[in-house]
Amino acid sequence: MADMQFHRGRLIDHIQLVVADYEASRRFYEAVLGVLNIPILAGEGYFFADEFCVSSGTPPTGRAHIAFQAPDRATVDAFHAAGLAAGGRDNGAPGPRTYHPGYYAAFLLDPAGNNIEAVYHGPARRSAEAVVIEAA
Repeated sequence: MADMQFHRGRLIDHIQLVVADYEASRRFYEAVLGVLNIPILAGEGYFFADEFCVSSGTPPTGRAHIAFQAPDRATVDAFHAAGLAAGGRDNGAPGPRTYHPGYYAAFLLDPAGNNIEAVYHGPARRSAEAVVIEAA
C-alpha cells in the first residue's frame, strides 16, 4: 500500500443527476457543498458545482455513488451534520474505513436516494489543489 498513488481530478469530466424533487436536492447540496466550500451556479431547473450537475427531468436517475473530497476529518463530520439537517438520511456515520490507512468518511442518502460521501484520505502532499481549465 505504501507505493499506491491516488489521482483525483483526471478521470471524471462531469457527473449529472436527474432528480424528481429538484428543490429538495438543491437544499441538500447547497448545505453539504457549502461545508466543503464549493460554490453552486444555479439556472432554471439545474445547478452546477464544478463538474457536478443536478437537474430536474424525467426519468430521474437516482442510486449513484458520488464521493466529494474533504480537507480534514472535521469537515467530514460537518458535511454529515449539514446533510442530515438539510433532509439527507444517514448511510454511514463519520469514521475511519478499512479501504486504506487514513481513510475517514461519512455517507448520506440525498433526497433522490443517491449515496453521497465525503472523504478525507489522511495527511498527504498534493501536486495541485485542482486542475483549472480556461477557454482559449
